[in-house]
Amino acid sequence: MYPVLLKIGKLSLYTYGFFVAAGFVVGIHIARQEAKRLQEDQDKVMDLCFYVLIAAIAGSRLFYVLTNLRMFVADPIEVFRIWNGGLVFYGGFVVALITSIIYLKQKEIPLFKTADIMAPALALGHAIGRIGCFFAGCCYGEACDLPWAVTFTNSNSLSPVNIPLHPTQLYSFTANLVIFIFLWAFRTKKKIDGQIFWFYVLLYGIARSFIEIFRGDFRGDFVFGILSISQAIGGGMVLISVVMIILLGKRDSRVAYIENPKLPK
Repeated sequence: MYPVLLKIGKLSLYTYGFFVAAGFVVGIHIARQEAKRLQEDQDKVMDLCFYVLIAAIAGSRLFYVLTNLRMFVADPIEVFRIWNGGLVFYGGFVVALITSIIYLKQKEIPLFKTADIMAPALALGHAIGRIGCFFAGCCYGEACDLPWAVTFTNSNSLSPVNIPLHPTQLYSFTANLVIFIFLWAFRTKKKIDGQIFWFYVLLYGIARSFIEIFRGDFRGDFVFGILSISQAIGGGMVLISVVMIILLGKRDSRVAYIENPKLPK
């Protein structure tokens, strides 16, 4: 589509980088507003957002490089050109999660309560970032003849040109936006800390695994020749999140029983 949003002389503003940055800004704003609503320390949440930002970029880029080693061996400098696209969400999610746990433990901040604050922000920020993917042409889909297929014509796009493709970037945008809407509505109805975060993990794992079916870009070798790496990770996320949601439900039942012993076990 339009990999370069604005160009003035030799200065170029890349569409991918613009929307990824916009996603982070909006996500940070959402997280801060939610922290304010819950009367949590906004400054500590903002500090966490900064560490998550750095960890997410580093982790998502590292994962992309590891799954595309041949390309980067030929041109090592390309590792640092993230404005050209090439961030893998799962890599960023894992590194950011580890970073967050370390930070929250050090600051003695409630883990699951903070995770619930961050989850809707992450979903919306990710949705906005996927718009950048669409304009840059990365994360493109397989060829198809569907009425909503998109054809990239810009020679600088990262996708194949002049071929109708599944708009998988828009699938991802829609999925993340729907997840955000659900989490945002559910956040005032949760019964115990951690529910919003694990619902986010569950819904994203399902959505990503399904969208992977229509992806046409190279994403590393397949696991057992069947699942892409992202599908394998997504499946693992779904299983873990289901277990955690069940455990949180049982914990909520125990807490309710302690507070009111007359309730049935």
